[in-house]
Amino acid sequence: MNNTQDFFYYLRKTNVLYVEDDDNTREELEFFLQKKVNRLFIAKNGQEGFELFEENRPDLIITDIQMPVLNGIKMIQKIKEIDASVPIIIITAFNDTDYLFEAIKLKVTSYLTKPLNLYSLSETLSSISKNINLEKENKEIYNSLKQYKDIVDESSIISKTTKDGIITYVNEPFEKISGYKKEEVIGKFHNIINHPSMDKSIFVNMWKRIKIEKKSWQGRVKNISKNGTEYYVDLIVKPILDLKGNILEFISLSNDITDLETTKEYFRSQTEKSAFSLSESIRIVNAYKEAINESNIILRVDLNRNIIYANDAFFKISGYSKEELIGKPYSFLSHFSLSEEEEKRKIDDIFSKNIWRGKISNFKKNTEVFHCNVIMYPLKNKDGEVVEFMGIYHDITEIENLYDELEETQREIIYKLGEIGESRSSETGYHVKRVAEYSKLFAEKIDLDKNEIKRLFMASPMHDIGKVGIPDSILNKPAKLTSQEWEIMKTHSQIGYEILKNSKRDILKAAAIVSYSHHEKWDGSGYPQGLKGEEIHIFGRITAIADVFDALGSDRCYKKAWSLDKIIELFNEEKGKHFDPNLIDIFMENLDDFLTIRDRYKDINEEN
Repeated sequence: MNNTQDFFYYLRKTNVLYVEDDDNTREELEFFLQKKVNRLFIAKNGQEGFELFEENRPDLIITDIQMPVLNGIKMIQKIKEIDASVPIIIITAFNDTDYLFEAIKLKVTSYLTKPLNLYSLSETLSSISKNINLEKENKEIYNSLKQYKDIVDESSIISKTTKDGIITYVNEPFEKISGYKKEEVIGKFHNIINHPSMDKSIFVNMWKRIKIEKKSWQGRVKNISKNGTEYYVDLIVKPILDLKGNILEFISLSNDITDLETTKEYFRSQTEKSAFSLSESIRIVNAYKEAINESNIILRVDLNRNIIYANDAFFKISGYSKEELIGKPYSFLSHFSLSEEEEKRKIDDIFSKNIWRGKISNFKKNTEVFHCNVIMYPLKNKDGEVVEFMGIYHDITEIENLYDELEETQREIIYKLGEIGESRSSETGYHVKRVAEYSKLFAEKIDLDKNEIKRLFMASPMHDIGKVGIPDSILNKPAKLTSQEWEIMKTHSQIGYEILKNSKRDILKAAAIVSYSHHEKWDGSGYPQGLKGEEIHIFGRITAIADVFDALGSDRCYKKAWSLDKIIELFNEEKGKHFDPNLIDIFMENLDDFLTIRDRYKDINEEN
């Protein structure tokens, strides 16, 4: 697939309405468009065009201005009353100036002059159709994320607080169980619902866990509603961190376990009555044991760390049968994302003969992963000797998947933002993804901090976001730019920096650095600041090599892709001039890894 055909990749996903009264012009453009769009609707005047819009709601409209029955201006006015955001391209003659000004007032997307230049039309359609489809994808991502949130909101009691415990959000289940309306608790301390009989040390430990250690806390808490009714919840409090590990806020998710705790309290009071016989006490203890077994996920392990018991809930969540699990060593339930050494250390910690609390992620039989908050109790005999371990599990798989979905969505949105900048210059689909992967590989090879690696990986796709401010006539010029045009082109670094620099989000701050510095050169001859050597931020030095390597190896409107030998020759020549010499050495030493990334994320035109 050649570069011209790439224009029409997104157009083939787009429904287009074309309105033109001149038969020759209409037939010529209809022939040009009919195999390049998803669906094409044809109208001979503005009234037909408006009726087709109402019936089919196309993604994009191309229209003449001077037409019988209903002219283009009137048609656009009526369409904008229904959907103000639909992109509209007008095709007009130079003598239509008055009409053109009216169209501009109606915020049309673009205009082209007659006689029509098909290359200019292709560029315009390519840019607009890509933005249409990217916007559709982002809306789908948002809708999916909203559904995840709605599911959690419906199934759990949720609240959010500031770092100091001031409530900023509660959902409907919170209102229902607490008896407070949102307006009554927003801005109040979260302890408004704490029951006065609760041991204060529990909350001291909780705050130490979430605020100082920055880890999740799980436990069972007794609260009091607005009308004085006691209720119990199984509570998880998690700190939400930025990429530097700073706490942004706290989120708590809980489930109502009032019925279970009320039953436990009943059994506890009964066993405390001295009048009960031994047999009655045993009956009560067994009932209590049964209640715990029915309401929790249970696993028991002997001193040799072999599994001796699991309840039905554990078999269900793990996918293993009783015959497959009982008698197996605990390590049979291999831990997700841990090395062999890390897994051994964690198991040793779990069975240290002290009460252990934490998160465990295990593989199911079908290789899927389930996540649980776990309390592992050492069970002792009358002499205080540990005889076995009992783990009580609380399934948090849905919550963990939601956090993963949030992070993936954030990364997807950043890629889309980067692609918008690239789409203005007709750059190919996976350029920003490849630059991100190259940059990540560089950062790993020079042993950057783990958080810094993640910042660069997330930020580098937006290196050319400033291109949104460069005119199409310059950005997509197939010939060499004039000196004046080149000066305008160079401003994209500054534009990108100005867009991003005031963000409070760490990733966008990093993206501002990348945008501002990735065209600086090691010898000081770059732009916009003329920085030299290590004055240039490491993010900019890395992205510079990643961007140039990918750009040279890809087809562009102004050139064909370079061979690998030619690229290597240039890098050796520019070592210590354009590029950081140490980074060039690392690139050469790991060339095969960079080529693997390039092959993994080939552009659409290369794949076909």
